[in-house]
Amino acid sequence: MAEFSTNDSTNFSYPRSDYVEIVVVRHGETAWNAISRIQGQLDVELNETGRQQAAAVGDRLSKESKLSVIYSSDLQRASETAQIIASRCGGVEVVKDADLRERHLGDLQGLVYHEMAKTNPNAYKAFVSKNEDMEIPGGGESLVQLFDRSTSALLRIGMKHIGERVVVVTHGGFIRSLYKRACPNGRPAGKVLNTSVSVFHLHVEDKWVLKMWGDVSHLSQTGFLQSGFGGDRTSG
Repeated sequence: MAEFSTNDSTNFSYPRSDYVEIVVVRHGETAWNAISRIQGQLDVELNETGRQQAAAVGDRLSKESKLSVIYSSDLQRASETAQIIASRCGGVEVVKDADLRERHLGDLQGLVYHEMAKTNPNAYKAFVSKNEDMEIPGGGESLVQLFDRSTSALLRIGMKHIGERVVVVTHGGFIRSLYKRACPNGRPAGKVLNTSVSVFHLHVEDKWVLKMWGDVSHLSQTGFLQSGFGGDRTSG
């Protein structure tokens, strides 16, 4: 069951006994993001813009309700984002979790986005297929596998922290899967920009409520990429 609300999540007082508030943040910009090179599960560090973005979102979160813990993908672009956020929020603990990684994109990883159809047509065909069970050659995940991993990971984290507010730092394709779980009949999720903030309430009765989606108001000074490439065929 899912609902959608655009209410400001900061209006809620804690602790709450019936749900967890999970603030989902996409990692900051990398040099590969800037040239639309496909990262997938390859380990690429933040660039300087990405570090500034992470500081900006950290400053934003430091002014909101208190965080209990930060969970992060173990890929360094996410974990560095998480550490910067933690430093701005009073040294909150960061827990690395490999289940929060981006979609594995197989043989497409490392290719430039606009060249992948020519460079590896078989993998590209799988990537754009309407069959969501289609795995990408070279060890890549299908969209169904990504959805199952993403939603299971968030639910596992959420049920540990009912009544609390936690941050999850992860990746674009992963975050779009969470949107699909919370809003199965909603309009397309669109691009997930670097350090965008989305807020989910996970209730004990297995109800997901999306409170905020893709907000980047904290980046008014830093700027952001329009491409927002993530891990599924809607990326651009």
